Amino acid sequence: MRVLRRCLAAVAGLLAVAVAVPSGSATAADVAVPPDAPSGTPYLPEPTGPHPVGTQSLYLKDVSRPDPWVPSAKARELMVSLWYPARSPGARRAQYMTPKESELLLTSAGITDVPPDVLSRTRTSAYTDVAPAGRRHSLPLVVLSPGFTWPRSSLTALAEELASRGYLVAGIDHTYENFATTFPDGRVVTCAACELEDVDDFGKVAVESRARDVSFVLDELTAARPRWKGGALIDPTRIAMAGMSLGGASVGETMLTDPRVRAGINLDGSLFKDLSGSGLSRPYLILGTEAPDETWDRNWPLLTGWKRWLAVAGSVHPSFTDYDTLTQQLGLDFGSKLPGTRSVEIARAYVDAFFDLHLRGKQQPLLNKPSARYPEVMFCPPACQ
Repeated sequence: MRVLRRCLAAVAGLLAVAVAVPSGSATAADVAVPPDAPSGTPYLPEPTGPHPVGTQSLYLKDVSRPDPWVPSAKARELMVSLWYPARSPGARRAQYMTPKESELLLTSAGITDVPPDVLSRTRTSAYTDVAPAGRRHSLPLVVLSPGFTWPRSSLTALAEELASRGYLVAGIDHTYENFATTFPDGRVVTCAACELEDVDDFGKVAVESRARDVSFVLDELTAARPRWKGGALIDPTRIAMAGMSLGGASVGETMLTDPRVRAGINLDGSLFKDLSGSGLSRPYLILGTEAPDETWDRNWPLLTGWKRWLAVAGSVHPSFTDYDTLTQQLGLDFGSKLPGTRSVEIARAYVDAFFDLHLRGKQQPLLNKPSARYPEVMFCPPACQ
């Protein structure tokens, strides 16, 4: 099955049917609502680390190549969100997305039973206009790549958690691959790639383009004169990546082409381009649903370094984004068996542990065997086969 069909099916099939949450399913009432969140406002669970979180957006332009989806665009334009440990909390929380982005995301996925701007009102925990904390070369850097058609904001809960624990996080909007990207000049571009289902080797083109996006962002952030004023805080020897769906498929390609990326996490992404050559010897984690994926089976022997394959019982594809918990709060049901904010808690725990182990050298028993705290998580293979 083509990558485009798979990803669009995930959006349309899992998010498009707006129905009342059945009796017995979890809703926002099942978990503690933050005290300063207005009634009826969607919210992300607060991060658990010791640092307040700051955020800002960064516009980047790669003039060395045309856009892969719109060749008339002679340069590749990217929007990047940075989340980082802050010196102190700010006065203003960051907006999750704009009202227009919310409308385009929901209507493109066929969701019409909720207000079109509702996701723009989602309560986040990151503050704007706050200074980053840290010393020169003290912050490990994690790059996040979202799923096809979904924006960089879809991984906000994970990004805020990592930033609260002392990581700099860079979430990339891969332009023309999601339903809405807003540029500083007010332009809103949509999913040109969604019209290209019949392009030969779509998945190969997509993961190679995303790998180039990531490498370009790393160049810009770690340059002698970085594009972000806090760039000197980044430790260039401690860089890693996590991606969801198509973003997860792009992690291996990025690691193969850019040795700066020391470790990677694939969040429920089929590998539309196999790991090539001698394989991948750097740490690699697969965290996904129970659904069989032959691309994971095929590539598992090619992972020759530290590796884990974890399957989350009761999860669905969006469980590895913010959208599992947010859609439950909005009264939408797409089949997840993980109540309330449980999907966020699980993803945060295992992603934190992986990066703490491989970027900070802290031993993580959670990654060695099943945990009574997270009974939904199964170690594979062969336990799930």
